[in-house]
Amino acid sequence: MRRSLVLTDETARHPFRASLPPHARKLEERQSPPLSWRLTASDVRGVATTYFATFAATLAFLV
Repeated sequence: MRRSLVLTDETARHPFRASLPPHARKLEERQSPPLSWRLTASDVRGVATTYFATFAATLAFLV
């Protein structure tokens, strides 16, 4: 069994991930799903509903 002279990888950013062997990190990188940051109509409706509900509650508290 070959062992590296350096047992950690400083680019891993976490102690557990740094202790993993290189082939395990490559497998992890390949399996990560692509990020999707699309704003949908449901998201906009939820933000608007929350905003107006908070506005109405604040207005009712002050009046």
